[in-house]
Amino acid sequence: MRKLLYILIISLCASSSGWAQGSYKLAVLKYSGGGDYYVNPTALPNLIRFCNQNLATTISKDVPYVEVGSPDLFLYPFVHMTGHGNVVFSSTEAENLRTYLLGGGFLHIDDNYGMDEFIRVELKKVFPNNELVELPYDHEIFHQKYDFNGLPKIHEHDGKRPQAFGIILNGRLVCLYTYETDLSDGWENQEVHNDSNEKRDLALRMGANILMYAFMQ
Repeated sequence: MRKLLYILIISLCASSSGWAQGSYKLAVLKYSGGGDYYVNPTALPNLIRFCNQNLATTISKDVPYVEVGSPDLFLYPFVHMTGHGNVVFSSTEAENLRTYLLGGGFLHIDDNYGMDEFIRVELKKVFPNNELVELPYDHEIFHQKYDFNGLPKIHEHDGKRPQAFGIILNGRLVCLYTYETDLSDGWENQEVHNDSNEKRDLALRMGANILMYAFMQ
């Protein structure tokens, strides 16, 4: 499975125009515990459409759900996770996710509001010896196609400042956790949350930066 993932990653970066060449799929992570992993169904398709239109990518518009413990996880170089509530990884699922990330995969977790206390515990199952660290504003992920001074604030929630946390292994960011921003709500169809065009554009641009960084690092 690791070999397959390496082939996927290498194929994205092999051409002269890098990750924009070739057609590939992203996926949404399906997890146990009762949290609504299926929330924001239009989010990732809209982000893909934005990237294909503005970054000349050719990402498939088909966005499947993939279970944490499934071997199919290794078919997707980038997996997005969100929700409002509880998250539970079994030991087998944690091991599968760890192998996926060590093998070159990338996980973006976006707290939709209410996930924070649960996902931090479950990530310790995946990497017990690695802490989530806050990414500084000069981190490359904020300065890809679009320049940001940290994460944009899309929804208020508790009124806290938006924060980007990461798990870094051997110098590589393998997991990005975005907190108090709600990027994926901003990716959704406009009528879902009635976000302004300005807010939605900020969310989509930051999402594009995340994808670019994930595939080019």
